[in-house]
Amino acid sequence: MQVIWSSSPEWIHPCTGLQPAQFRKLVRVVAVRGGEDIADGRPGRQWALCLADRVLLVATYWRTNLRMRQIGPLSGVAHSAVHRVIDTLGPLPALAPVRRRRVDQIAIVDGTLIPTRDHRLAAPSKNDRYSTNLQVAIDADTRLVPAIGDPLPGNRNDRTAYRDSGIEQKLTGHPILADGGYQGNPAVIMPYRKRRDRQPLTAWQEDLNPTHHTIRARVEHTLARMNLFSIPRDYRRAASTLGDTASATATLHNIIPTG
Repeated sequence: MQVIWSSSPEWIHPCTGLQPAQFRKLVRVVAVRGGEDIADGRPGRQWALCLADRVLLVATYWRTNLRMRQIGPLSGVAHSAVHRVIDTLGPLPALAPVRRRRVDQIAIVDGTLIPTRDHRLAAPSKNDRYSTNLQVAIDADTRLVPAIGDPLPGNRNDRTAYRDSGIEQKLTGHPILADGGYQGNPAVIMPYRKRRDRQPLTAWQEDLNPTHHTIRARVEHTLARMNLFSIPRDYRRAASTLGDTASATATLHNIIPTG
């Protein structure tokens, strides 16, 4: 017996955090990227759920981080079918590459630690858990997420993760703000620190630092909103799927303000 239906608007927001119009936009994105062809157009046994219900299942999983055996009864399918639906549709809403960006468009970068059960990628980190380091970039004006780096072990510092995750290449040619943890990356604009000779900062440097902190805080606010989707709080799936899941979660985050 199916409990939640995409045709019942009262289920959409509590389960996904999206308004019905925003959810329909997500379904269109998945359909355009091959959701119908991959799931419905193949030979053999057809899916028990329509495309919209499958998208609802996946979005509910990202929002609530319920276990497969809990989501299955809500959607009226076996937990093995839940695995297949998430594996099939999960990568489709991933962030699309940004084709055009203004030259003066400022990006803000920060890393977040995602507790990850798969120790093949995760490593002990400063949050006292096995985690992965995920680099996230936002647009300073719109606060939308244009790029996410590849997940790396959580014991990598932000300076190394920024270079090795691929996010540096995705943001090439644009001003980038970050905190002081990105020392050693000359293209990144960071707050001024006292010099090694302990000479005080100049007056203009002292005045500029609070402005830098105020603008950079926007990425912290964005990461907090992304954590409203519970899936990054305790990632139980294979670490190889974390990049697609984080990218899809960023897509949902982008849909909410622009919906």
